[in-house]
Amino acid sequence: MPVATVVGVVVSWQVQSIDQDWVDRQQAACRRMPFPKAEHVAAWGGLALGVSAAVVCFLLARRVRRKHGIRLMDTKLGFLAGTVAWIGALTIPMELFMLYATYTSDGSGSVLGDCW
Repeated sequence: MPVATVVGVVVSWQVQSIDQDWVDRQQAACRRMPFPKAEHVAAWGGLALGVSAAVVCFLLARRVRRKHGIRLMDTKLGFLAGTVAWIGALTIPMELFMLYATYTSDGSGSVLGDCW
């Protein structure tokens, strides 16, 4: 699950590079181009990975605590699950922001440059 958390952040962060590549292609072609679907896939995929990693780690941490009947931080697996769950939960707002940025329009629009 730590890998899913990291991959979720990386995939969400790709939204920025996909958007910048789209703007660069529009400027090179001197015309408006359709919005890339890969940006939507990256935004939703990152959020799905981040949320699922956090949920699985929370459930794993709860299971470890119930199974052993001790504090969560007293076992290595419990400590790892608890730590990754909290780190995963902290990444979800960034992933939500990237999803929000995907669906909001650019206020100034894409500047196509000198297309004379």
